[in-house]
Amino acid sequence: MFSKRSLVGISLNFSTLAVLFFMLLGSSVYAADPAVASSDEAIAAGKTVFNANCKQCHKLDQKNVGPALRGITDRQSIAWATKFIRNSQAVIASGDAYATALYKEYNNTVMPSHEFLSDGDLNNLLSYIEHGDKVDPAAAAAGAPAGDQAAPGAGGGIPNEYLAIILGVLVFVLVLILIVLGLIIRVLTNYIQKQDLPEEDKEFVSQKTNFSKILKSDAVIIIVTALVVAFVAKSAIDGLYGVGVQQGYAPAQPIAFSHALHAGQYEIACQYCHTGVEIGKSANIPSANICMNCHTHIQNVGGKEGVSPEIQKIYNAVDNNQPIEWVRVHNLPDLAYFNHAQHVAVGGIECQTCHGPIQEMEVVAQHSTLTMGWCIDCHRQTEIATEGNAYYDKLVQLHASSKDALKVKDIGGLECAKCHY
Repeated sequence: MFSKRSLVGISLNFSTLAVLFFMLLGSSVYAADPAVASSDEAIAAGKTVFNANCKQCHKLDQKNVGPALRGITDRQSIAWATKFIRNSQAVIASGDAYATALYKEYNNTVMPSHEFLSDGDLNNLLSYIEHGDKVDPAAAAAGAPAGDQAAPGAGGGIPNEYLAIILGVLVFVLVLILIVLGLIIRVLTNYIQKQDLPEEDKEFVSQKTNFSKILKSDAVIIIVTALVVAFVAKSAIDGLYGVGVQQGYAPAQPIAFSHALHAGQYEIACQYCHTGVEIGKSANIPSANICMNCHTHIQNVGGKEGVSPEIQKIYNAVDNNQPIEWVRVHNLPDLAYFNHAQHVAVGGIECQTCHGPIQEMEVVAQHSTLTMGWCIDCHRQTEIATEGNAYYDKLVQLHASSKDALKVKDIGGLECAKCHY
């Protein structure tokens, strides 16, 4: 949860939203405390605490699952807040009218106790909430951070569907040109026929085009044959290149898990469920106990009574000690080696670079082709983040004579043995 514990082994404090929800509404029953610390060290430490415990349910400056957090120390007492975070049930049991009323209003959501937190942990958390990650109003109005950039290897080529449209437009324009030329020829022919011409010229002008003879000519036969052969060959090559490519593959899963809800609306970090992504080759499929970290407290969707059918499937898996049989979406051939930790932890690559806008997907689909050419193109374009990493110091020195930035291809990213054992 917090910096003192592993993110993987501790429950996602969904019900922490009750704490700050209580603190945001109404006037405080306690005296105001001094302002929280605003040092960079306290804010950085508080961000670690926030990301491990609060990020899944809260944002600083706007509502998410719970209310916006910034400004809570202006609205509530620090002493009351820390006491409630440590043991909310004790505060409610003491008869605190404000806490009890809001607890009932929020469907009696149970918040686990956090007795293990030190005063420093809580102070740092409040420091981050009040002073960390201030949002630029202009950037917020624009709807995207100023630092957003296109994903490496996103490519500047024209999509296939656009090529089809362009070709269709060109064919249409060509037909129009032919029609206009035909009209011009007819007008000129009629004009010339009205002139006083020798008989030979009149016969030449009046002759009819023999389309049957043209279609049977050697030139037309050769051209048509060549076009048919080229079309068949192109279709065959495209088919061969598509073998094993599952772009767009979106199988039905045993539980209707929505990434748009969890990773998008609630902003649950990918690493919370896919725990191996930063420490090993595989991102791994989350076990049922990770789901239960939240769904021990969240048992229904949309305020309905009882346990919803999809969440009940998680309970059944736990009760029967049976794993949830998720269907794998992204598959690489056995001959290819890919290490998640190398890309995510060392390379700093975002999940969306390969998996697309996963936070918008109701049903997960394979976004990228994941072909060899796609990977190589990424290695050719992606720059190495060398700043602050002594591992790359020698490589940076060796590359200093080049005017181009140090990229993956420059450190062996195109070597066959890197991906093919």
